[in-house]
Amino acid sequence: MNAPDIHRPIIKGWCPGALRPMLSGDGLVVRIRPRAGRLTQPQSAGIANLAQACGNGLIDLSTRANIQLRGVTEASYPALIDGLRKLRLIDETVTAEAQRNIIVSPFWQSGDAAEKIAAKLATALSANTAPQLPGKFGFAIDCGARPVLRDVPADIRLERAETGELLLCAGQSPLGQNVTDDTAVNAALALAQWFISAGGVVDGRGRMQALLDQGAALPAGFDAARSGTTPDRIRPGQQVYGFLVGIEFGQMPAQTLISLAELGPLRITPWRMILIEDMQTAPALPGLITDPDNPLLRVIACTGAPGCVQAHGKTRVLARTIAPYLRDGQLLHVSGCAKGCAHPQPALTLTATPNGFDLIFHGTADATPARFGLTPDDLTVHPDLIVKAL
Repeated sequence: MNAPDIHRPIIKGWCPGALRPMLSGDGLVVRIRPRAGRLTQPQSAGIANLAQACGNGLIDLSTRANIQLRGVTEASYPALIDGLRKLRLIDETVTAEAQRNIIVSPFWQSGDAAEKIAAKLATALSANTAPQLPGKFGFAIDCGARPVLRDVPADIRLERAETGELLLCAGQSPLGQNVTDDTAVNAALALAQWFISAGGVVDGRGRMQALLDQGAALPAGFDAARSGTTPDRIRPGQQVYGFLVGIEFGQMPAQTLISLAELGPLRITPWRMILIEDMQTAPALPGLITDPDNPLLRVIACTGAPGCVQAHGKTRVLARTIAPYLRDGQLLHVSGCAKGCAHPQPALTLTATPNGFDLIFHGTADATPARFGLTPDDLTVHPDLIVKAL
């Protein structure tokens, strides 16, 4: 049986920002990029209030450790930007905002290498002399004793070797370059410039790993082995710097963020979780995942229809139904279209198409399916059949 034609989504090649929002099915999506992933209590409460006043009151957590406000209208957008500017959450220009794609591990303390490097890199990327990188090109600062951001997409990384030395790494290359806290940012910018010079940007798009996969050889000096330690799976619970809580499907009402803001400063993570600084116990709030064994941690689902104009089906009801059938360690991605924005890595995947859901056993949302055109009834009445097929 030939596979049916899949309606290919429009890939814009850039992520929404605050100064450059993106239109979706429920209005404008406005993305806020907290510096070092951290929000003060007034900033968190302010964002929540603006989400209610200028949007539909829904707040998303992205895989880039950003916050998105949904349902913003053309009429309410100016007031939203004015409010965010007063909260010191707006970059000076659209270009500066687009270049500041920096993910920082939430497990840092004030004044340490991660915070200093993140601040210095953000300043450097906003300079007129900074390399002009594609919209999705990003940096990961992972300076703890053990890397925790290995599964988070990034083009240039800073992480620790097993010896404790700081390494500059390109994509998924197994080798890095030794750097220091003082030289890390300049070395990262030099690597970004090499990426451009080596032909990594085509029609304004490009990723580091794609360039390496084409056979590009890294510059001299990338000869230090990266840590071979597999990062521990990040789960909700008590951490050194506070309490980590999950958010169901990475989306919460504004009132939840208001309640979280009352507990302490927040650190937004790329795992759709929030670290509440200095919190010692699990907060009792609706919509939070505090149990590390909660089945919803085994599913990822984008907004889906009708919230996204490119989605061909509803995603989260389906994901919630199947979640209890998944074993610990399994991961299901339910995507509203072949873009797979919510999880660009391989997984057990259900991709919505005009003809139903396609099942992909270990791949991204646009990979070749094993089964085509499954209906929501097929999947909700017999979700165990998918899991048994693994």
